[in-house]
Amino acid sequence: MTDEGVILVTGGAGYVGSHCCIDLLNSGFKVVAIDNFFNAYKDPTGATNYPESLIRVQKLTGKSLEFHEVDLMNMDELRSVFKKYPKITCVIHFAALKAVGESFQKVLAYYSNNIHGACNLLSVMEEFKVFKLVFSSSATVYGVPEYLPLDEKHKTGNCTNPYGTTKDTVERMMIDLANSNSNWSITLLRYFNPAGAHPSGDIGEDPLGIPNNLMPYIAQVAIGRREKISVYGDDYKTPDGTGYRDYIHVMDLAAGHVKALQHILAPNREGVHIFNLGSGKGATVLEVIAAFSKASGKEIPYEIAGRRKGDVDSLYASCDKAEKELDWKCGLTLEDMCRDMWNWQTKNPRGFNPNA
Repeated sequence: MTDEGVILVTGGAGYVGSHCCIDLLNSGFKVVAIDNFFNAYKDPTGATNYPESLIRVQKLTGKSLEFHEVDLMNMDELRSVFKKYPKITCVIHFAALKAVGESFQKVLAYYSNNIHGACNLLSVMEEFKVFKLVFSSSATVYGVPEYLPLDEKHKTGNCTNPYGTTKDTVERMMIDLANSNSNWSITLLRYFNPAGAHPSGDIGEDPLGIPNNLMPYIAQVAIGRREKISVYGDDYKTPDGTGYRDYIHVMDLAAGHVKALQHILAPNREGVHIFNLGSGKGATVLEVIAAFSKASGKEIPYEIAGRRKGDVDSLYASCDKAEKELDWKCGLTLEDMCRDMWNWQTKNPRGFNPNA
């Protein structure tokens, strides 16, 4: 690792984190990634200490990054990374538990990991005088929409699930911190529903256990790993009664993080900056299933189940601010997401772990 500025990526082995690492490396940044392997695959033989996703990231880019197994709940582990890389200039913070449904069953785990982990990270950053941060937040902070599309001025709070509440709490903590110390420059990226995969098909979304998100579940049904998909509710106020969501290709999302990083590294960026990252339009659950069926050439069996606690009718973004201030907008479609997700799934039918 050179003496040039270093970008620390927490949760770097995860779905969005690994795709972001590709764009960071391709954009010329020096990257140090940390992860605790809670939801990432590592070779059990111990042949390498790197997660498989980041091994592939380096092959795809032809560039190297540094990786350390670190849990944000352990401040000594965090400190060791900042001591080893004194040239860290900015942190991109992905690491978190992130499933809406699961957050109702694991309330304390979500609060502890997401809020306490972020607090530890901010404390160590302040200790080592690293004051620039890009935070992976979520559109769930908006709660039940008062109007659509959602823009950054929409009120936050009154979240419909514990996951959203943890993201909102961390946002508020970061805003309070920036207000208390003018050295801080913090960007909050509120994004919607990431989907798709790298076009190579070599990295993609590989949840350990049963997928909590729609697209990877559909992909596992299409490949034969699961029997059918449950559609939670068909009585929403949407065109076909199923939930309507804004889906964003993970590569567009990765590009948005790089744009946000470049923005915050510029002079005079102190304070808090907030941007939505989404496509600006949505699709229903049944429309996503139909699009994936077309991309894969497979019939996707599904059944209608009861509504899932915490879900709302529709969520989609206004991304005008990101386009104006970050020079960023989505370029990939739902069809692109389904095509790339299916390419990843067919090349890796068991995900990163061939023995899954």
